[in-house]
Amino acid sequence: MTLSFFDQFMSPTLFGIPLIALALSLPWLLFPTPSSRWLNNRLLSLQGWSISRFTQQLLLPLNLGGHKWAVILTSLMLFLITTNMLGLLPYTYTPTTQLSLNLGLAVPLWLATVIIGLRN
Repeated sequence: MTLSFFDQFMSPTLFGIPLIALALSLPWLLFPTPSSRWLNNRLLSLQGWSISRFTQQLLLPLNLGGHKWAVILTSLMLFLITTNMLGLLPYTYTPTTQLSLNLGLAVPLWLATVIIGLRN
């Protein structure tokens, strides 16, 4: 088995399916769907409580102008937490180790803050 220097940058596959696609789609299957019942179950209550506490902690040091970023920052943190939790499973890796995912998340957010800062 011969390896080249660039094999470390190849996306790992399992049965011909890239593992990054599987790792990015798996956390979204774990989120419960909202129901039309009057009372939520324990999982929905815990999820709602944790999101509200996280948003409250996020907005605490910000002024009112920064509150419009709360939804995108909360969703970004939930996405990063769930994808990094995949690293705890055997035979998987965290998708944030790939530079393409990090740049794909960082560049649009950085560019949005720069453009909004220049506009204001």
